[in-house]
Amino acid sequence: MTKKLMAAAAAVCLFALYPVHPRAQQDNDEARRVQEATTVFGEIMSAEDKAIPKAILGKAEGIAIFPRTIKVGLGIGGMRGRGILSARGAGGWSSPAFLTLTGGSFGLQIGGQAADIILVINNRRGLENLVSNQFKIGADAALAAGPVGRDAQASTDIQLRAQILSYSRARGLFAGVTINGSTIRQDVDANQRFYGKRLTTRQIVFDGQAGAPGPVGPWRGALDRYAK
Repeated sequence: MTKKLMAAAAAVCLFALYPVHPRAQQDNDEARRVQEATTVFGEIMSAEDKAIPKAILGKAEGIAIFPRTIKVGLGIGGMRGRGILSARGAGGWSSPAFLTLTGGSFGLQIGGQAADIILVINNRRGLENLVSNQFKIGADAALAAGPVGRDAQASTDIQLRAQILSYSRARGLFAGVTINGSTIRQDVDANQRFYGKRLTTRQIVFDGQAGAPGPVGPWRGALDRYAK
């Protein structure tokens, strides 16, 4: 099987797992995405011995969460997820901007699973890169698998070397993971459905032009609680 055919097969698997929904259902997708990201963050941080170290979260410039990211493999691997990003500002955490995450890999692999992906952006440069229209992890910013637990020294050492730390939770296991080569794009259509106006990621997380619909309050509350 050629690489093109394998890529097509992986794409079919991804679209099968991401069915097209009627518009009325799509209008609620963004609220559910914020709620799911809030739940994922709370569940991961509730296990303190395996959570993201607070030494990292306390200095984070931004946090992005992609709940239920689909990863499939059929000779060639594919990954697709939809998530949110908030940035830390002088007045606290911003409202969330909506993003998509896609990626692929070659190798002997077969099967599929859903994973929660978390990105912790360590510095302003990494955040500036991420809010661009199209951002490729590993090319536009240095990325490393993030540490878990209470190893503050390891947290500090890794933080100095990477602009972004990445984590994944799948089948109950939570650990640092590398997703180099994946691409993050802003989802302006989702921003418009959620906020009622067409906003870019930059306008939401830096300029504060978005409001705070219902699910935003609990999301910000979780950020304030775990990433002081």
